[in-house]
Amino acid sequence: MNTTHPRRRFLKQLAASIGATSLLSLPILAADAPVHLEENDPTAIALGYKKDTTKVDPKKYPQHQPDQKCINCALYTGKPDATDGPCTAFANKLVTADGWCMVYAKKP
Repeated sequence: MNTTHPRRRFLKQLAASIGATSLLSLPILAADAPVHLEENDPTAIALGYKKDTTKVDPKKYPQHQPDQKCINCALYTGKPDATDGPCTAFANKLVTADGWCMVYAKKP
């Protein structure tokens, strides 16, 4: 009788059960939901982001113009009719279409 046979079978079963357990513990892969940028986010604070361009402090940001909105910015990648969309300045977090920040660059 071969004494390694039960041991080999045991090791195969152990490896299979460890592998199955590992697979079951993995999170289900799903598309990450987009994250909305909040005004208190450190990057938003650093770039003076406001969800509403009419709320920008003109003394603090004299370069701001009332017609400057995220939807008109070259860094905004959302749809033209959307209320919010991703912005490359904020790692593609969602910004409001009517928002503003100091890296605003008019779309060509």
